[in-house]
Amino acid sequence: MERGLKDYALLMLKGVGMGAADVVPGVSGGTIAFIVGIYDELVDSIKSINGKSLKLFFTGKWGAFWKAINGNFLISLLAGIGISVFSLAKIITWLLTDHPVMVWAFFFGLVLASTWFVGKDIKEWNKKTIPAFIIGVAVAYYITVATPAETPSNLFFIFLCGAIAICAMILPGISGSFILVLLGKYFFIMEAVKTLDITVLLVFFVGAFIGITSFSRILSYALKHFRNITLAVLTGFMLGSLNKVWPWKETIETFTDNHGVVKPLVESNILPNQYVVEAVVLMIVGFFLVYFLEKLSTRSAK
Repeated sequence: MERGLKDYALLMLKGVGMGAADVVPGVSGGTIAFIVGIYDELVDSIKSINGKSLKLFFTGKWGAFWKAINGNFLISLLAGIGISVFSLAKIITWLLTDHPVMVWAFFFGLVLASTWFVGKDIKEWNKKTIPAFIIGVAVAYYITVATPAETPSNLFFIFLCGAIAICAMILPGISGSFILVLLGKYFFIMEAVKTLDITVLLVFFVGAFIGITSFSRILSYALKHFRNITLAVLTGFMLGSLNKVWPWKETIETFTDNHGVVKPLVESNILPNQYVVEAVVLMIVGFFLVYFLEKLSTRSAK
């Protein structure tokens, strides 16, 4: 696909959106990739980083390597994600602490709309896609109610966290950030981002690289050969994940971070009890933002 400077700038903005979503525990960057129409290309580009393309790199055929992995696409997207994660990590964690209802309300509307638009791509609902959808809902819902574990902070476990979380990050509806919460390492990794702990971040990113290049092959195959069933599962993931992004919660269990700040660890959903009007407005904004992005990506694809 031939792209100009304007196209790559737009790709970077899409990456910013993915990065912002990935910072929030409960929202997936894969959801944003689906909304803005780059999901299949993203999965295929990641899949192309394999033994064959790496051989080109190590034999000095860098131009051929770059073309083989769709390098311009990936670097534009990664630049946007990186800018977003490193610039928004402090803001998002502050908003989640001080204005949680508003943040969750916006993303609730966003994920709800995403569920609708991804579901529209399913060509046929039948005896295969309906059970796949139900399984997707059940798995995502179970993940949202699972209790975070007490886990070690050694580098091998950080490597495993990177490999597991990145797989969730490219699945619409399953948040890599929330997987880190379940693994007991969300605030640990966010702290590493904010303080630029190079050792922790490097080990985490190596794990993420190995995890995503392996998992993308499975996902690419499923999308090509079982597209309707795969989309049904992904739509179910999104619907099931709404339990996590419900704005009104009460804290059941807390923990104290490295700076002595008490933060929520386990929460349960409750009926709306504050900022109801503001939250509904933000839900609508999130919903129509997805609608606008979907229409924009459809128009640019023509």
